[in-house]
Amino acid sequence: MSPATLQRPDANVVSIATGEPLQIPLCDPDLTGDDLAAVEAVLRGDRLGEGPWVPALERAFAGRLGRSHGLALSSGALGLMLALRARGIGPGDEVILSAHGFREIGHGVLAAGATPIFADIDYWSGTLSPLKAADRITLRTRAIMAGNSAGHPADWPALRSLADAHGLFLIEDSCEAIGSRHKAGEVGTFGDIALFDFAQPGVICCGEGAMLVSDDADLVMAIRRLARRGLGERASVSATMAPPLGVGMSEMAAALAFSQLSRLDVLLERRRGVQAMYDGFMQSFEGIKPPYVAPDIEEVHWFLYVVHLGTRFSKSSRDAILEDLRTEAVEAHAYSSPLHLQRAYRDLGWKKGDLFVTEKVADRAVALPFHAHLVPEQVAFMVARIKDASINSGAGAAIY
Repeated sequence: MSPATLQRPDANVVSIATGEPLQIPLCDPDLTGDDLAAVEAVLRGDRLGEGPWVPALERAFAGRLGRSHGLALSSGALGLMLALRARGIGPGDEVILSAHGFREIGHGVLAAGATPIFADIDYWSGTLSPLKAADRITLRTRAIMAGNSAGHPADWPALRSLADAHGLFLIEDSCEAIGSRHKAGEVGTFGDIALFDFAQPGVICCGEGAMLVSDDADLVMAIRRLARRGLGERASVSATMAPPLGVGMSEMAAALAFSQLSRLDVLLERRRGVQAMYDGFMQSFEGIKPPYVAPDIEEVHWFLYVVHLGTRFSKSSRDAILEDLRTEAVEAHAYSSPLHLQRAYRDLGWKKGDLFVTEKVADRAVALPFHAHLVPEQVAFMVARIKDASINSGAGAAIY
């Protein structure tokens, strides 16, 4: 194909899912001139692959959390798969996890060859219930993975105690929750490993990418050798014992992520302002609940603004609300498509009704656009539209 026949993609803002034009997109990266300059510096240099930005990002990210080691990768799901493989977890082993969430990092369990064992969630926080996870432990259980759903930290002290009592590998999925804090500490500091994702709609957004952090030097080294190999390691006897998958992060992505990490507190504060706008407009409605924050949580930085419809709503009425929003060019989505109901997991024997709370919450959770570029008029419009849509569906009544 000649350059003359190549066509650039349409520059208009369109839905990720449908390709339809949008008035208000679900997410919009909060970039500055410094971010563009960081990427331009890489493009003008001689290293698009292995270079200085990746190790600099690894050190800075781990240091911010007080963790000993960071490892930049191309995706969170691959990071999970490699972490399980590095721990010798695979066929015949079970990993307990939640089926609820927006990101599908749990696919890494299947990719590692292990068996996913889903446990139900806490109704209010949407995070893995330690009590229900304990009920799933068997002689084949090797690990527990819990996520900080939509930004809300899980009950990490209880999960840590449960993992320690049974000698299990504890994996912290913090892909949706950078900056959030439980009273016991910041997310990313509880698990034997913790994973963060840098794809949209995350706060740090560099297209695709992820960061794994841990205090276990041997484990991180084992994962690194499975993930990538540097040019200087091609003749190393130890580094070439296992074939790497080539799933490291590129220099451009690392430079962009590093630039955003350097002003993370500003990014989070800007999003907090949008949250305050949503909270204010959402208070005047009965039947739609703004995001819940548990008493033991010190700080929540939402991944998306997820509202929960009352029990009188059904999945079909939720879908009708989403369709109404789409007709207004607002990109809203169902927050969760439970993993256990997806085909790959149904083939393992999971079926509707196995996780009552997960299914009940998922049928009524709506993810609204959430990014720093939203203005009060847009937020007011979206909240008014969701109120009207719920009344049209016959399930709600506004309070003015």
